[in-house]
Amino acid sequence: MAHAYRDDFPLLKNLDIAYLDNAATAQRPQCVLDAEAKFYQLHNANPLRGLYPLSIAATDDYENAREAVRAFLNAKSAREIIFTRNTTEGLNLVAYSYGLSHVKAGDEILVSILEHHSNLLPWQMVCRQTGATLKFMECEPDGSLDLNKVEALITDKTKLVACTQVSNVIGRINPIRQIADMAHRHDAVMVVDGAQSTPHIPVDVQALDADFLAFSGHKLYGPMGIGVLYGREGLLDAMPPFLTGGEMIESVTREGAVFAELPHKFEAGTVNAAGAVGLHAAIDYVNRIGFTEMHRRELALTRRAMEGIRDIPSVHVLGSEKPEEHCGILAFTVDGVHPHDISEILASDGVAIRAGHHCAQPLLAHLGHSSTARASLAFYNTEVEIDRLLNSLSTLRERMGYGK
Repeated sequence: MAHAYRDDFPLLKNLDIAYLDNAATAQRPQCVLDAEAKFYQLHNANPLRGLYPLSIAATDDYENAREAVRAFLNAKSAREIIFTRNTTEGLNLVAYSYGLSHVKAGDEILVSILEHHSNLLPWQMVCRQTGATLKFMECEPDGSLDLNKVEALITDKTKLVACTQVSNVIGRINPIRQIADMAHRHDAVMVVDGAQSTPHIPVDVQALDADFLAFSGHKLYGPMGIGVLYGREGLLDAMPPFLTGGEMIESVTREGAVFAELPHKFEAGTVNAAGAVGLHAAIDYVNRIGFTEMHRRELALTRRAMEGIRDIPSVHVLGSEKPEEHCGILAFTVDGVHPHDISEILASDGVAIRAGHHCAQPLLAHLGHSSTARASLAFYNTEVEIDRLLNSLSTLRERMGYGK
């Protein structure tokens, strides 16, 4: 699997590290760093506000990034693309702006047990404030959702269904279109957490029939501080603003205001134009490589890792036994060793992984764990890095004084 992709990433090129924490944040290729720097060097002005050439150039950069995101998600209109800080902000926008104005006492919100806290806590808040009931789609031991059980949970009381497309703990791809169809048969809206799917698989919001989908730029090889909320135009148009202030208005009087048209109604204050430009560059980079190539590489690395782990009796991977059902995300435990100790020892060997509850405590409790270690792969990782992980794991218990 010799390749040049790793050399596209300055941090990886310059550091001797096996970076396997990509589900937390990916590294940035040089083209993304250059795009952000170029914006500040050549086009830095406040977008959307000035009529002078520099501001117009900044506005063009910002709106061109929006169009790139629209095409990336196959949304119908750029009016459906809202720039945010991250996935968390996008999901909270939906909860506060749509949830609080459309959900009432006696209604039900359905979420999966697989959710990151960012797609759980906002719905807990909506239920607390409205008197609605929160219900859960439970997963099977391998992390899969039984669609017959899901269908039984969705009733005319269900007003919103929230589900991650890819679990950040076990990497399972959920059947979003089928769940969306069930939700829509009962006039419920479908909210999708796309944070872990957008870096690994093509995401088509029309094919998914999602009403809302949020993702973060920094997991997609883009900058931190820029995210996206896709929302169906008719829904967004009827929703009140999430934040109020500069730029999201048409006019203001002493008594009130007329809000701006979509998408600017939801983008109050000075926008992160440089972040949007960086995200545009990241999308272009991903498109040049293509998800087919990225998936081929990630699956081969995942298979190598899982086959190697099977030869270490003390190491256990959560979720499916099939590499193709992990999207490069491997949560695991080592008999008798705390995940934080696993992470520390691997770090001493130059292997960077995550340890903890991964902001998914209800899921881990459901699976019988309080915390795990997690290695998460990207297409730029190498066989050598996977072997470093396996070599470190193979002697870990001995180094802890527990024997093999």
